[in-house]
Amino acid sequence: MAGYLYKRKKHGKELAVWWAKYYVAGRPRRESMGTTKRTVAQRVLDDRVGRAARGEPVLAHADKVRWEEAEADLKQHYEAHGSRNLSEYSYRVAHLTAFFRGRKLATIGPQDVTGYIVKRQGEQAASGTIRRELGTLTRMFRLAYENSKLLRLPVVRKPKEGTPREGFFEPDQYDAVRRKLAPDLQAAVAIAYTYGWRMQSEVLTLERRQLDLEAGTLRLDPGSTKNDEGRVIYLTPEVKALLGAQLERIRAVERKAGRVIPFLFPYLSGPTRLGERRRDFRKAWATACTGAGVPGRYRHDFRRTAVRNMEQAGVPRSVAMKLTGHKTESVYRRYAIVSDADLADAARRLSGHTSGHTGSERASLTSVTS
Repeated sequence: MAGYLYKRKKHGKELAVWWAKYYVAGRPRRESMGTTKRTVAQRVLDDRVGRAARGEPVLAHADKVRWEEAEADLKQHYEAHGSRNLSEYSYRVAHLTAFFRGRKLATIGPQDVTGYIVKRQGEQAASGTIRRELGTLTRMFRLAYENSKLLRLPVVRKPKEGTPREGFFEPDQYDAVRRKLAPDLQAAVAIAYTYGWRMQSEVLTLERRQLDLEAGTLRLDPGSTKNDEGRVIYLTPEVKALLGAQLERIRAVERKAGRVIPFLFPYLSGPTRLGERRRDFRKAWATACTGAGVPGRYRHDFRRTAVRNMEQAGVPRSVAMKLTGHKTESVYRRYAIVSDADLADAARRLSGHTSGHTGSERASLTSVTS
C-alpha cells in the first residue's frame, strides 16, 4: 500500500484534521494534510505518492514556509556569496516585506504581485524601482524552489520599463554647481562628470591606494563595481590636479588626527567622523544645485552627461563603455541622451553641408523632392 489516511486521537478523542502515512524511497513519512475534508486530504496524499513514485522531491512542508523564512534565506545567500550589496538589498526588500509579511510563500501568486505593483505606484515609485524590487522577489522564489521550500515558481510580471531620465549637465551648469561645493567634493564630482562613475558605490568608496598620480591612473578593483569587473582610467589634467590637491588635504588631516587615512574622500572635519570614509553628501548637493539655479538635479545625471560628452567627442563606443562600466550596449544607449542643443547643432551642420550644392544640383534636388 503506497499510503493511507487516518485521524489521530488526543485524550481519547479523534481529531478532525486528516493525517497521511506514505513512503518516500522506502522510508515511511507521516504528515498532517491540514484539512478536515477527506476528499481534499486524498488529493494531497495522491500528489505526494505520485511524486514519490516518479522520483520527484516530496516537499512535505513547502506549503507552510512563510515570507520571513524565505527572506532570511535570501539574505543569508547574499551574505555567503557576496553577490549583492546588502544595504541595497535591505532597502528593496523592506517594501516587499511590508506588503507580504506573514504570508505563506506558496500562496503568493500573480494577483498578489499585481496588488504590490498598484500599491507601489500609489506611493509614486518609479517603474524601474518596482521592476528591481520584483527582481528581488523573483530571486527569492527561485532560491526557495532550489531549496525545496516551494513546489513551483509563480509567474511574476513586471511593469514596463519607464523611459530613461533625460537629465544631464551642460558645461556651464556643471561649473556653476561645482563652484558651490567644498573643494574635496569638487574633486569627487569631477570624476563622475568626466568618466560617468557612480557616485555612491564607485567614487566615494575609493581608497588612496587606487590612485597613482605618477602614472596618472585611477582604478576600481574587480568585484567592487556593479558588474564585478575592474576598471582603470587615465586622468585628464584637470582631474589629476584636483586629486593631487585632495591628497594634500588628506595629509593635513592625518597630521591633525595623528593616524593614517586610507580613504580618498574622507570627512575632513568634525569631532567624531574626522578621517572616516565619507558616506554621502546629499544635503550639500541639494544646496549647491539650488544655489546654482538647477534645483532637483541628481548626481546620477553625471553618468548620462559623461556618455553624451564621450559620444560628442568621438570616443569609440567600446572604449567609452570600458570607462563608464556599462556591460551591454543596450544599457549604454539608454544613457546616450540627445538634447535640443544637439538637434539644433545637427541642423546647422546639415545646412552648411547642403548649402554647398550648386544651383543646378539644388534644382535637381528640388525636382526630386517635389
